Amino acid sequence: MRTSDIFDLLRDGRPRTRAQLADETGMARSTIAARVDVLMRLGLVAPSGGARSTGGRPPSLFALNPAARVVVGVDVGATHAIAAVTDLGGTVLGERQAALDIADGPEVVLGWVVSVIGELLADAKRPEADLVAVGIGLPGPVEHSTGRPMNPPIMPGWDRYDVPGHVQRTYPVPVLIDNDVNIMALGERGAYLPDVDDLIFIKVATGIGAGIISGSRLQRGAQGTAGDLGHVRVGTGDGVVCRCGNEGCLEAVAAGPALVSALTAKGLAVASTGGVVELVRGGDASAVQEVRRAGRDIGEVVATLVNVMNPSVVVIGGRLADAGEHLLAGIREIVYQRSLPLATEHLQIVASRAGAQAGVLGAATMAVEHVLSPEAIEAASAGVG
Repeated sequence: MRTSDIFDLLRDGRPRTRAQLADETGMARSTIAARVDVLMRLGLVAPSGGARSTGGRPPSLFALNPAARVVVGVDVGATHAIAAVTDLGGTVLGERQAALDIADGPEVVLGWVVSVIGELLADAKRPEADLVAVGIGLPGPVEHSTGRPMNPPIMPGWDRYDVPGHVQRTYPVPVLIDNDVNIMALGERGAYLPDVDDLIFIKVATGIGAGIISGSRLQRGAQGTAGDLGHVRVGTGDGVVCRCGNEGCLEAVAAGPALVSALTAKGLAVASTGGVVELVRGGDASAVQEVRRAGRDIGEVVATLVNVMNPSVVVIGGRLADAGEHLLAGIREIVYQRSLPLATEHLQIVASRAGAQAGVLGAATMAVEHVLSPEAIEAASAGVG
């Protein structure tokens, strides 16, 4: 059994003695002592008081030391960015937000990212040496293995740009990149649904996409495009041309811009997805009607996904999710109508609780999971003997 296996037991935060670790693993106490010593030298495990004595000196307890290092998570949207520094337990130690246009290009946007990392570390009173990873979410397709955006439709100048390399010129640590909805799924699960192994997070905003967690693992697919729901054809989309060039895509009839166009055609003064949400909250009947219709269109695609993936929870997030129960009601109506009864027997379709924080929490989670992975722990252990 490796050092990483011992560490994995201690990650739940429950203090254990060497004897308890030996009992749980079946390893010799001398081996346990050596593994724990390595983890303590790395700073990842620390003493946690003493256990009750059965005679003689009380045995020492050991647990994860979340304060040992920090990571930074960054959620970059089309027109905004949020960054946070967290410890290894996911506790947020500081946060920054900015209005930032992704179309300004990688030099401008990543210049802000590099700058804000330094500010966050200073605010948290942590030296640069304590930073062990950075996670970044981007609003477009990403090749996760390289961290390079791939033909992103709303990100001019970003195609195949070396995002990790840019950040690593200033901070030579692992830099993990993923698309925004994947990190939102990680953030929602980590913060509010840690015991849910099968979850689908659907972001409904300028576009529509899904982050899929199955068997506790994020499913990115062969090329990182898993969950691209926005370009699935729906029945109500006949004759509607999508920005991708195809006809009848879900995004073209149910995403924020489609609702803005529909309401504008009805004579309402609305310019953004946020404006649609405000109309719904104000009780405008036309806006409520359009949002429910969009929910039913989304439900048509989600019903198929539920039959294929059989999740326990479907979480609806993104700017349009702020319209609340009207959107959810339309989705639920079609999902429960068209999905298999066994698949929906215990299914929950709920609004995101993490809200605007889902992405930045997920980016930090992605960074932490990399740093505390068995491979990383083994490599660090070898470095200290």
